[in-house]
Amino acid sequence: MPPRILSPSGRVLRFWQGAGRALMPFADVASPGLPWRKLARLALFQITVGFCAALIIGTLNRVMIVELHLSAALVSIMISLPLVLAPLRTFIGFKSDQHRSAFGWKRLPYLWFGTLMQWGGLAIMPFALIVLSGDSRAPYFVGPVAASLAFLLVGAGMHTTQTAGLALATDMAPEESRPRVVGMLCMMLLLGICLGALGYGALLRHFSELRLVQVVQGSAVITLFINGFAMWQQEPRRAATHQDTTPQPSLAQAWAAFRTEDRAIRRLVTIGLGTMALSMQDILLEPYGGQVLHLTVSQTTSLTAALACGGLAGLALAGWRLTRGADPFRIAALGLLMGLAAFVSVIASAPLNLPPMFAGGVFLVGFSGGLFLVGTLSDAMGRAKRGQSGLALGAWGSVQAVAAGSAIALGGILRDSVAAWSTSPTAGYDAVYLLEICLIFVTLIALGPLVRGNAQPSFPLQTIKA
Repeated sequence: MPPRILSPSGRVLRFWQGAGRALMPFADVASPGLPWRKLARLALFQITVGFCAALIIGTLNRVMIVELHLSAALVSIMISLPLVLAPLRTFIGFKSDQHRSAFGWKRLPYLWFGTLMQWGGLAIMPFALIVLSGDSRAPYFVGPVAASLAFLLVGAGMHTTQTAGLALATDMAPEESRPRVVGMLCMMLLLGICLGALGYGALLRHFSELRLVQVVQGSAVITLFINGFAMWQQEPRRAATHQDTTPQPSLAQAWAAFRTEDRAIRRLVTIGLGTMALSMQDILLEPYGGQVLHLTVSQTTSLTAALACGGLAGLALAGWRLTRGADPFRIAALGLLMGLAAFVSVIASAPLNLPPMFAGGVFLVGFSGGLFLVGTLSDAMGRAKRGQSGLALGAWGSVQAVAAGSAIALGGILRDSVAAWSTSPTAGYDAVYLLEICLIFVTLIALGPLVRGNAQPSFPLQTIKA
């Protein structure tokens, strides 16, 4: 029988049927135990975390430095305050592994209280910033104390929500689909940053203190409603008669077991160094665009959207590579190499007076960060064992957040210190970007053995004696 000859429309249909999975790496992320609708709704918690990140790192740092006339060092310290609580992510993840509420839930109570802390911090934040700027009759100490409380509440909420949410997604996803779940969760985070940056840029186009209050408190209400919808009926209730009565290891025992993994400490050090190398400029890109390239608030806020779009592109590439069995740390190494090109573009944009080159550099910063984030998070989720995913992801989150916070604070202090004795408006910024390039080379050296080794994970919690 001669082969059937397809019409042109039939050939096109056959092509898209075969290429659909390759072009949409998250199309097959669902599984029988975790259908697409349930996973997509759970991933909404990443949207609100992205909103908070875009607001704090993207919009408020520009507003505080340029419109409220606060020093970059003070702003960097305030923005890094939420990350002071980052080491608690390991403890939060470990406690959520063992927690049983009166309703039989493990992760949802942590998601809910993290949401409440985000809401509370955003509710008081705009008033605290206005007092901090000196636009009030309150004593001076009230401004720093109120602003510190607001940023700490938001940071605690973000850490708690993200740690518990990632652990819940890991519990629900089968092991073979975890790389795709990682990609989808990272995509939702970057999508939240992108939407938040565009929304805040449009809403604050005509800046005023009243508009700032309305926008930030509106974000608090949106966070409460979106996270509530994301949590609804996600985790099954476990009856008290069916709860696991096996003695659980202590945090010290679980951490000792975690450290016995192959090159566990090197992995954490690499995550920390790479995060610092790609985060030190976070609060400086928008002020750089405003003070050096003379861009408006709306234009510089749009740079955060470019950063997030670059992250989405990096995430898509990383997700496509992970579904084909690529080594996560090779993906992270590619992200670091792209970071070198990103910072060269950013540095060169000022002497050439080319804002498009600066925007392209910002896009590449996001692209490199997306590759590094997905690569390291995929490795962490791949090494998370059932019942102890909170500890593994908490350790990853702790190192990542502490490194980011330290880098942000160091970047602001270094920028102010260099600018104090230099007459060039770009000197302080360039010092930060050059230091990041040096850190990228150091991270590549630390990452090399991880790529060559590629050992299988071993998390011997079963050897712990209660």
